[in-house]
Amino acid sequence: MKIKYIVLIFLLNLTLLVKAHSTAPDIFVQSTVNRASDILSNNLSKEEKISELKLIAKETVDIRGIGFYTLGSARNSLNEAQKKKYAELFEKYFLKSFSSRLAEYTNPEIDVMGKNVLNENYTIVNSLLKATNERPEIKIDWRIYTKDPNNPLIRDLIIEGLSLARTQKEEFQSILNSNDGNIEILFETLEKFSNE
Repeated sequence: MKIKYIVLIFLLNLTLLVKAHSTAPDIFVQSTVNRASDILSNNLSKEEKISELKLIAKETVDIRGIGFYTLGSARNSLNEAQKKKYAELFEKYFLKSFSSRLAEYTNPEIDVMGKNVLNENYTIVNSLLKATNERPEIKIDWRIYTKDPNNPLIRDLIIEGLSLARTQKEEFQSILNSNDGNIEILFETLEKFSNE
């Protein structure tokens, strides 16, 4: 599968998240997918869809947790001011990276197939993105953070075995490795993308 399709599917699914009435991880994923599909198929402008998608992601995705995971061991060397700056920059980066691309998508059909409770903090929810004329059927596993059972959050998507959080982590590590670990270069990269 081409990497651009993997990235698009990742971005698509991270936006398909609205607060569900049930906190059971599998029901949470299925009902959020269904409700978000309705939003994406509504007759809204691209700007309105982007705004709605950002609100959904802020409510249901653990953006801060994903951000510090993707920073890897570099996070241990940051002071409090740098951590705050990074969290703000990553959120802007994260929100823009999917919302601007997904506003044109409509009616993604995803069926939840089951779940695997790893421990009290994590459940993997298994799902399938139905095939269309443009793409094959795709297996998607959702890593749901359930430490607070009343507020499940998305921590990662695993697309056909590929962890998107890990992929992002590797990209950031490459930037840092290419710049002698200079965190300011990563900050500049995130800021530039968000302001384009």
